[in-house]
Amino acid sequence: MKLDRLLAITMALLNQTRVSATELSQRFEVSLRTIYRDMEAINLAGIPIVSFAGSDGGYEIMSGYRIDKQLLSLDDFAAIVTALRGARSATDGSDLDGLLERIGAMMPERPSSVPDNHVNLDFQPNPNDKAKIGPLRRVIKDRHLIHMCYLDNKGNESDRTIEPMGLFLKAYTWYLYGYCRTRGAFRVFRLSRILRMTELEELFERRDYTLHDIEREFMGRADFSKVRAMLLFQPAARSRVLDEFGFQQAINNPDGTLTLEAYFSSEEKAIQNILSYGPLVEVQEPTAIRTELCTRIKEMTRLYRLKEE
Repeated sequence: MKLDRLLAITMALLNQTRVSATELSQRFEVSLRTIYRDMEAINLAGIPIVSFAGSDGGYEIMSGYRIDKQLLSLDDFAAIVTALRGARSATDGSDLDGLLERIGAMMPERPSSVPDNHVNLDFQPNPNDKAKIGPLRRVIKDRHLIHMCYLDNKGNESDRTIEPMGLFLKAYTWYLYGYCRTRGAFRVFRLSRILRMTELEELFERRDYTLHDIEREFMGRADFSKVRAMLLFQPAARSRVLDEFGFQQAINNPDGTLTLEAYFSSEEKAIQNILSYGPLVEVQEPTAIRTELCTRIKEMTRLYRLKEE
């Protein structure tokens, strides 16, 4: 994980006079571009890094600088430990135990005396995803190709050969990103839709592509305000409306109903969400969504009428 790598790089710089970017790249199995970004992040964190060019060049911490434990307060340490425990709950990674121990060694007081941060981050995945995270972390680290059967959002299965590059959690959903040799492009895969997965013996060279690039190219492409719908919710749906939309845009009507202007990334997403409310919501506009809902409800009625007969 990035935080673990940044700390390890900082420790390496503290323990060695000068370290080259190439050496760090090989040690942590990341690209030179990633190392350059890490150095910039360490600099921004307040640790002055000096770079030297030439055959004996590299990076080192500015002469005379040292990290003082007292730069971080007990509350700071509590926040760091909380975040790391949350990360461990997500991945079950025993490698984070060592990082937690090193953080504990830096504390000005015993870890047991650190105040409660009053926040518990539990990113525990569902059992289906959890069973995949461990094997995927291993193949990502070892740079082994994987072959998998993947289910797309239309229910179509496809066989893929993937260069797995990383895992990430977004909006409580786990994803794998990597280079799909089958499609010849970088792709993002939802873990819950990976039906079968096999580790291959063939190794791959990690491409110069990061999670930041993925988020900018793929996640930034989604337009979550593409489809607009005016919805009228019954009072019994108030709690769920708060959970999903918040009340900032909702209008409280005198009869207890709520009028909400909602936005969705596609008409299909809008219809799926609206249907999940059953009789607790009515679409006031647009007409196109009302019409499509009527069509689907008629199909459902016919289906269940046939079942009863």
